[in-house]
Amino acid sequence: MSMVAYLLEVGCEELPASFVDSALEQWRTGIPASLAEAHLQAEQMQLFGTPRRLAVLLQGLPTQQPDRTLEVKGPPVQVAYQDGQLTPAGEKFAQKQGVDPGSLEIRQVGKGSFVFAVQRVRGRPTAAVLQELAPAWITNLSGERLMRWACGDLKFPRPIRWLVSLWDDQVLPLLLPTHEDNSMPGLVAGRVSRGHRVLGSQQVVLERAESYVQQMQEAGVSPDPAVREAYIQAEVTKLARQVNGEAQIPAPLLREVVQLVEWPTAVLGRFEPEFLRLPPAVIETVMITHQRYFPVRDGRDPQKLLPYFITISNGDPRQSERIGAGNSRVVRARLADARFFYEEDRRIPLAQRVERLQAVTFAEGLGSMRDKVERIRHISRLIAAALNLDPQEQALVDRTAYLCKADLVTQMVYEFPELQGIMGAEYARHDGEPEAVAEGIEQHYWPLGAGDALPNSLTGRVVGWADRLDTLVGMFRLGRIPTGSSDRFALRRAANSLVLVAWDAGWTFDFNSLLQSVVQDYAVRAGGPQALGDVHTLRALQEFLAQRIQTLLQEEKRIDYDLVRAVVGDPESVKAEDPQKAELTLRALGNLPLTLLRAEYLQHLRATGELADLYPTLNRCARLAAQGDLDYAVVDPAAAVDPDQLQEAAERELYEACQKIYRLGVEPALRGDFVPLVEALQAAAPQVAQFFEAVLVMDPDPVRRANRLNLLGVLRNQSRLLGDMGAVVMAGESSPEKTP
Repeated sequence: MSMVAYLLEVGCEELPASFVDSALEQWRTGIPASLAEAHLQAEQMQLFGTPRRLAVLLQGLPTQQPDRTLEVKGPPVQVAYQDGQLTPAGEKFAQKQGVDPGSLEIRQVGKGSFVFAVQRVRGRPTAAVLQELAPAWITNLSGERLMRWACGDLKFPRPIRWLVSLWDDQVLPLLLPTHEDNSMPGLVAGRVSRGHRVLGSQQVVLERAESYVQQMQEAGVSPDPAVREAYIQAEVTKLARQVNGEAQIPAPLLREVVQLVEWPTAVLGRFEPEFLRLPPAVIETVMITHQRYFPVRDGRDPQKLLPYFITISNGDPRQSERIGAGNSRVVRARLADARFFYEEDRRIPLAQRVERLQAVTFAEGLGSMRDKVERIRHISRLIAAALNLDPQEQALVDRTAYLCKADLVTQMVYEFPELQGIMGAEYARHDGEPEAVAEGIEQHYWPLGAGDALPNSLTGRVVGWADRLDTLVGMFRLGRIPTGSSDRFALRRAANSLVLVAWDAGWTFDFNSLLQSVVQDYAVRAGGPQALGDVHTLRALQEFLAQRIQTLLQEEKRIDYDLVRAVVGDPESVKAEDPQKAELTLRALGNLPLTLLRAEYLQHLRATGELADLYPTLNRCARLAAQGDLDYAVVDPAAAVDPDQLQEAAERELYEACQKIYRLGVEPALRGDFVPLVEALQAAAPQVAQFFEAVLVMDPDPVRRANRLNLLGVLRNQSRLLGDMGAVVMAGESSPEKTP
C-alpha cells in the first residue's frame, strides 16, 4: 500500500502566544488519538505554530483504512433460536447489527453458547476520513477568551483568514462551517498560504504537503517553534557576549517570545547607566514582564546588570539598528517613570503608609487590607506561640506582619504589581528596618507558584502562613470554596503553600488546634457576613487541607495512592459526628512534617519488601479489632488490656510483645523515627501468628472477648502510628472504598 502526506494549515490574525503553545500540545495528543479511532496511523507527525498559523504535517499515511472484522456478541442460543428457527429476539439482534440473519454464528463462551454477528467492514479512503476529522481538529481546540468575528458563529481566539488542506500535491476539499445554520458557505480550504507580513509575499502557493517548510522559509516564515527557540537562544547569547555580558534568558520569556515572531532577529538595545541605580528587580520587571526584553548581566559579575538589553524583532533584519533605537527610547521612558516612583516612594516610610491600607479593599465581606494586616498580626502571634519563639523573634515577626502589605499603596507597586513584597523589602531596608523584617516582607509571598522557592526566613514563613490562613478561613466562612477547576482566589495554591512550608520548616505543632483558634477568633476580628458557621468552616477547611496533602504526597513526593490513603485517611471523614472516623485525617493534619515522614517511610517499606511481610498479620489484626470499640489513641497495652483475663499462653505472649512495642517503638515513632517501631512489629510476628492459631478471639464470654479485641486493638493502634494497614493494597487486591 502506498503512503502519502497530508498538510493542514489554519491561518489567522495574530494569535496569543499562550494559545499557540496550548493548541500544539492539544494537537500533539488529540490528532493521533483521532486517527487511531479511525483505524489510521501516520508514520510521522510534525506540528508547526507561529503567531499567524497552526499547521500539522502527517507523513506516511495509508491511502485507505484497513479492512476490519467486527464481532458483536448477541443473546444466548436458547433465546435466539427455538426448534432450529430464529426467534423474534434473534431477528431483532440481526436487524440491529445490519447483518443477514442467516450469517449469525454460534460460539461457545465460558459455559454457554451465544450468537454472534460478524461484519466485514471495508476500509474507506483515508482522504475521505480526513475530510471528516480535520474540521474537528480545529473547532475542538480549547482556549481562553474565544471570539466570534463578522457575523459568524465559529469561535476561535482570533479570526481565521485562510485554510490549507493538501493531500500530497492535491487540494483535499475541506469546509469549515462558520454559521451553525449553514446559511453562509464557510471557510474553504485550498493551497494558498501567506508569507511573512514584511519579508514574504501575501500569497504562497504550496506545491505539495511535504514542501511546506521549505516554501514557508522562502516566504520569510520559520514555522517550527523548536527551530525558532534554538535560534533565538543562540543569537541572544552571541549578542550579549559582544558587550562582555551574559544574557538572562528566563524560560517563560523565551517560550513566549518564540510564539511572538515568525522570523526572529535578535537586536541589541541600550539605556543610560544611571538607571542602574534602580533596584535590579525593577529593571528586570520593566524589561522582562512589560517589554519582553532579555536583560544582560556582567560576564565577570553575574549579580550586576549592564545597560543593555536584547529584543527579538519580527521585522526586517536590515532595519535592526533603527529597531534597536526605537526600543531603547521605549525602555528609557519606562525606566524614567520607575525612577520617579522609586524616589517619591522613599520620601514616606513604610510604617506611615499602613493606615492608608484602610482605603484598599481586601475582598467583599472581609474588610480592608488594613483589617487584614491586624488579622495577620494576630495569627502570627498564635503561630509564634506554637513555635515557642523568644521575645525578640516575636517582635520581628510582629513588625513584619505590620509592614507586610504597606507597599501596596506605593506608586511603584501600583504601576508594577509584580513587585509587591520586593519593593516592600527594598523600602524597609531604606527605612532602617531590621534585615529579618525586610526579608520577611518579601518572602511572605513565597512560593509565588508551583516549584518556586520556599521562604527560608523565620519572619517570611510565619507571616506567609498567617496571611494564607487568614485568606483561607475568610473565604471559607463566606462559602467561597473551590469547586472543580474553578478557584478564583487561588485557595488551592494557598493551602499547598501552607503544607510545603510546614514540611520544609519542620513545624510539628498541632495544626488542628491552631486552625480551630483562627476560625473561632475570625468572627470577632473580621465581622461581616458568614455563610458557614464556625464548626462547618473548620470541618470544610480540614477536608480541603487534607485533600491538598493527599495531592502533594502523590504528585510532589510520588507516594503510592494507597499509602497516601493509609496515612491521610478519607478527608470527607471530618464531616462525621464521630471523631473516631476522622482520627486518621485529623492525625495527618495535627503534625504535617510527621505525616510526610510516615508516607515516605511506608513507601520505603514497600520498596524494600518489608511492607509485604508486615501486611498480612497487621491487616488481620486491624480487621478483627474493628469489631471492638477501643479508641485509636490507646497504644499502651496496660491502659486497655486486663492481664488477669489472659488465660492462654499465646495471648499472654502477645500482650508482652505489645508491651515491648510500646516501650521501644512508640516514642521514637512520634518523633519520626520508625525503625524501632517496625523492628518491634516484625519481632512480634510469631506471637501474632500463634495467637490466631491458639486463641478464639470471639469468645462466648463477653469480658474475655472484649479483652482480646482490645489486645488486637492496641496492636492495630501501634501500627497506625505508621499508617492504616487496612487501606494498603497489595498485589492482586482491590482498593478499599473507605478507611476509618
